[in-house]
Amino acid sequence: MKSLVLGAIAALMISPPAQGEPTATGDLGLVIERANGSLLLIDQSERAALARIEGLGDLSHASLVWSPDERFAYVFGRDGGLTKVDIVTRQIAKRIVQAGNSIGGAISDDGRLVAVSNYEPGGVRVFDADTLDLVADIPTGSKTIGLVDAPGNRFVFTMWDMGETWIADMSGPQPAITKIPGMGINPYDALITSNGRTYITGLFGEDGMTALDLWADTPEPIHVLPGYGRGQKDMPVYKMPHLEGWALAGDEFVLPAVGHHEVLWIDARDFHETGRTRTHGQPVFAIARPDGRHVWVNFAHPLNDTIQVIDSVTKAVIHQFTPGPAVLHMEFTPRGHEVWVSVRDANKVMIYDTQTFEKLREIDAQSPSGIFFTARAHRIGL
Repeated sequence: MKSLVLGAIAALMISPPAQGEPTATGDLGLVIERANGSLLLIDQSERAALARIEGLGDLSHASLVWSPDERFAYVFGRDGGLTKVDIVTRQIAKRIVQAGNSIGGAISDDGRLVAVSNYEPGGVRVFDADTLDLVADIPTGSKTIGLVDAPGNRFVFTMWDMGETWIADMSGPQPAITKIPGMGINPYDALITSNGRTYITGLFGEDGMTALDLWADTPEPIHVLPGYGRGQKDMPVYKMPHLEGWALAGDEFVLPAVGHHEVLWIDARDFHETGRTRTHGQPVFAIARPDGRHVWVNFAHPLNDTIQVIDSVTKAVIHQFTPGPAVLHMEFTPRGHEVWVSVRDANKVMIYDTQTFEKLREIDAQSPSGIFFTARAHRIGL
């Protein structure tokens, strides 16, 4: 009898909403279930899972962006898949495989175009957001990383092999490409600030980072902390930190250091170092609570069961706890009263109060990784 009841509950959870029932999307989000090629639709207010959407291919390093109306998610799979998901009907609207190996994407500021960066065959491909028809193919001759949207219907991306950043202006009938060389050796990831002005890429092949002022008429590379990075070349790096998990706390960037047990504090105006905070392990994500007061940090294997919380005023660790094995991602609710944490090897998403650090609820999920609330639809670079 118990199994029948549980089966009925499971069937209800993955069923679409009743015919004609209005659906508000502002409180919703998606969790990537990386092992099974599925997404879990979640509700912030209810702290609950609503549905599972399956059939999205290889989601081992997947991310997604939202349409401006918060209805559609565009999911970028590692297998080159681009999947448009309708969270109102709770099903795949369309799916294409556009390359052999992809590494993220972005949506234009007007919501008309979706761009995907590729490792194989390299380059960036741009698609119509409604139909997923190909609009532009931009070959680069290199693995392409750090793809973000910028104001003015532009996409910015960087080449791992060439150390160049390109700006593709999509406002005309054909892409207008600006090429910026001299970004450094083996850029591995990038971020853009919420005002669309500053683009920063991390470097794996040399110490330091490189920034661009996108408000400049002719952006030029600005080398940031050129004497800092991996340091010794034999230093083990267990997992590359994600710069898109950056923090802007007040007037300072907080960035995970490559291969070091530290986060770096950098003045957001002139890029000089303002401090370092020693951490539990090699940081992967350093993410600021929306008000900027606290920065939450997770870590690479083998210390990836832990989260530390850093006060942005004192730059000191004020709280440390262990949600469970393989903490992969953290996502704040839009006003920052809660944080949702994916704990892959526990098959859980855990929800915490950001003031008291109390655990509020757990949600079952299948090898969860990225968590993406629909509020991201209204923010540059997310």
